[in-house]
Amino acid sequence: MSRIDPTLLGTVEDVSGATIRVKLGSETVSGLSFIEGQSYRVGQVGGFVRIPLGFVNLYGVISQVGASAVPERLAEVEIHGNRWMTIQLVGEGQPGARFDRGISQFPTVGDTAHLVTEADLQTIYGRPNDYRFVQVGQLASANSIPALVEIDKLVTRHSAVLGTTGSGKSTTVAGLLAALSDRGRYPSARILVIDIHGEYGRALQDRAAIFRISPDLGKGELPLYIPYWAMTLDELLPITLGLIENSADRGAVIDQITALKLDGLKTNARPGVSADTLSVDTPIPFSIHKFWFDLHCEMRSTHFERDGQAQSRATWALEIDPATTKAAQEGSPIRGIPPRFRAAKDIKGDTEKIRHSRSPLSISRQIDALGSKIRDPRFDFLLRPGPYCPAEDGKTEQDLDTLLADWLGDRSPITILDLSNIPPSIQSEVVGAVLRICYDALYWSRSIPEGGRERPLLVVLEEAHAYLHEKQIASAAVKKIAKEGRKYGIGMMLVSQRPAEIDQTILSQCGTLFALRLSNAEDRSHVKGAASDNLDGLFAMLPVLRTGEAVIIGEAVNLPIRALINPPGANRRPDSSDPKVVLSGSEADGYEGPGGWNQKRDPANYAEAVELWRRQNPRPTNVHIDPIATATTKPGEQK
Repeated sequence: MSRIDPTLLGTVEDVSGATIRVKLGSETVSGLSFIEGQSYRVGQVGGFVRIPLGFVNLYGVISQVGASAVPERLAEVEIHGNRWMTIQLVGEGQPGARFDRGISQFPTVGDTAHLVTEADLQTIYGRPNDYRFVQVGQLASANSIPALVEIDKLVTRHSAVLGTTGSGKSTTVAGLLAALSDRGRYPSARILVIDIHGEYGRALQDRAAIFRISPDLGKGELPLYIPYWAMTLDELLPITLGLIENSADRGAVIDQITALKLDGLKTNARPGVSADTLSVDTPIPFSIHKFWFDLHCEMRSTHFERDGQAQSRATWALEIDPATTKAAQEGSPIRGIPPRFRAAKDIKGDTEKIRHSRSPLSISRQIDALGSKIRDPRFDFLLRPGPYCPAEDGKTEQDLDTLLADWLGDRSPITILDLSNIPPSIQSEVVGAVLRICYDALYWSRSIPEGGRERPLLVVLEEAHAYLHEKQIASAAVKKIAKEGRKYGIGMMLVSQRPAEIDQTILSQCGTLFALRLSNAEDRSHVKGAASDNLDGLFAMLPVLRTGEAVIIGEAVNLPIRALINPPGANRRPDSSDPKVVLSGSEADGYEGPGGWNQKRDPANYAEAVELWRRQNPRPTNVHIDPIATATTKPGEQK
């Protein structure tokens, strides 16, 4: 074979659907090749191949190299069995014209296979200055060629960043978000990050609004509030009352909440809803504190039995403080403190007896659980949501329009909801509620500029495996986004180190996969099952990928690529790096950060450690927010 064309690799010798096998020419050398001043790796798994067919070029990805690529019928007679390649065809395009996924024709035996050059790849991938693409790194097989992903399909067709701990997953996400939120290129970007470990605030603080339960107000962080009354009944009950098996009790709860919402609507009209259209799931403020207090008293109160007088608050038999001759404790709905009632056996003379309340409900255990949560300060972000906390008449200082403006990108292109201080027992429920609120808001506003059609939203779900098991509540909201979000401008990006633990219905909807190093065989099989391309060779590389190296496949890239991801700058790294156990000499010189067993330490101060532990906040907070004071402030009053 005459080596006239420097890109020539060999000839097609076997075709089986989209899988073909190419025999390298006798003059083709593997390793490094230079073409027009550019270096290319020849015969690398993950490399690209071009097969000219008249006016059309077929493109494929190398998945196997060497003896394993020899056709089975030739394995015993092939002398040079190591000079074969298996290639997966993925698309076609005319020279210098647009590339399209899928193929309309197949090669035949004897067609030539060529190395893909930078000029070919520019045709396939587009150029870095094209607004439709964002650069995430360089090709591992040709570091002069940028690795580009198409933003439209990355956002609307969903994506997943998957890799074991330490593979560069968080820095990959931080780099992607920094590129997507570039104000010069994308001034109207809208990205919502669900950050359950608080990793991304430091990396994106110059372009993100950060909402935390315990914010550092000196650094511009904002308090996180999630109004319970914006949840549906199915979202609210698991967090507050828990399971209610009796249909009559469930119906009574529905009636009570609906009545409170209706009362609030009468005193505080809300555009878009009337008494005739209101339901228990309509996002209308109501006081859950009044709801709890009324039901507690209905089931636990005792009353003086008096002729002709029905049971009511006027007949409560409250304990009396002997010193003041007044009720010892009338209770506080906002603080979750119940009244103290006298025992039913107390008798005052022969004319007045004390009886228990006659209530048909049997949910006293659930009501006690709700009272406990109202008193628990860990639930203040939800049950006393600051300016969104309703008074007993349902009036709030702020409505959902302010909440949506904060969450959906009016402050900054990125919004980070730091859920690191949320009780783990309600993590999935809270994530599901947040996503459902955002989905409903954009779904119903799809025809106006604030909707997702004109300004799409990208939702990033960090550590998705922690709350997206098949039976967890958050899965239902994410499934809805995965299946229907594309039509309404809502895209998602899953980030996980355990793809095997994510509901496969959700993972299968991710059109683009960034697969970093994955050592677990079960995780790799789930990634392979979710991929749209048959690239066994590329997936077999996942256990040995370098830190920060990824196999990118799917709709946002025209060809599957193996890329080295550009890490963000030192001041943009997520707070997820491994601690330094031992510092080298160069690291120790002038080092002022934490870590290092070989460094001298100041005297330990575990009193401060205990203080931070009790505060449930790893960072000192200079300003204290009293959620009860905030919740009880009436609209218009000074806090």
